[in-house]
Amino acid sequence: MPKYNKIFSLSMLATAILLSACQPRESQPKDVNSSETAQVQPETVQLKGETERLNLDFPNCDGKNCPEITIERLNSNQAFIDEFIDQQILSRLAGVLNADAISPAKAAAASEVAESAPAASEAVAKPQLSARQKLEKQAQPYMQTFLNLDKELKALSANHSISLMIKPKILNPGEPLATVVLNSTHYLGGAHGSTAQNYYNFDLDSKKLVKLDDIVLPQHKAQLEAKAHDAFKAWVIDSQLATDVAEYEQAWKFQLTDNFFLTKQGLALQYAEYEIGPYVVGLPRLNIPYSDLDGILKPEYLPTVEQSPASEAKAATK
Repeated sequence: MPKYNKIFSLSMLATAILLSACQPRESQPKDVNSSETAQVQPETVQLKGETERLNLDFPNCDGKNCPEITIERLNSNQAFIDEFIDQQILSRLAGVLNADAISPAKAAAASEVAESAPAASEAVAKPQLSARQKLEKQAQPYMQTFLNLDKELKALSANHSISLMIKPKILNPGEPLATVVLNSTHYLGGAHGSTAQNYYNFDLDSKKLVKLDDIVLPQHKAQLEAKAHDAFKAWVIDSQLATDVAEYEQAWKFQLTDNFFLTKQGLALQYAEYEIGPYVVGLPRLNIPYSDLDGILKPEYLPTVEQSPASEAKAATK
């Protein structure tokens, strides 16, 4: 009897081994750490958007005889930037047309009053205006000023055509600053027209406008101005505007502008017409390389330079 029990036990063991051998195997072992411990990197915020043209009307004006005007606004994923650029567009309109009686604040107030005071017969509230429609309402009062100027010039001369164009553009989506440039050109009679470029820089994390003082290290503004003055003197000589910079500055004295943006190569300082030179030089721009700005700009606004192992070893031995 014990003999048969032994044979039975051996047969059961063999059957178990055969059954385990028939079980399917996993093609690859699970990598527990690869998926469960992977960290998701935060997405970098970037400025994205397009421009949209305003629909503006000239009262009592035939289409063929109306002055030419094109105004576009920014429609982006950052509402605070769009609102800021809208106000700059209104300020540009007031500046170009010398419409002191229609300041951007008054235009905005008039638009709000018209929007919040419906007629007594209206029982249903008006639908909320879009950002573009609000800007159109605020810009509309300037159209009458533009049309009046056109009529005055036509009364003096039949051979003229005044025009105005204002258009923003995203120059840099971010890292370290998002930059929007507001371009404008206008011709209101006279010998020639006028062009302007204004750059606005924003910190997308704090949602704030960044000025030149904000990117300069404390108590280093004078050093930046000295670097900019050097770039100015080189520009005067290279442009063949004068052989003596001191003599040139008697007519066109250097000044540091707050109109700036950061390029891949360095800091760009943009000047307006007649600001540091005659009309013939257009819109002068001074460029200061980052190599001259180390110790002047805050580190977060300087490009990160990756050092080679040999450079790091050399620096460690100093």
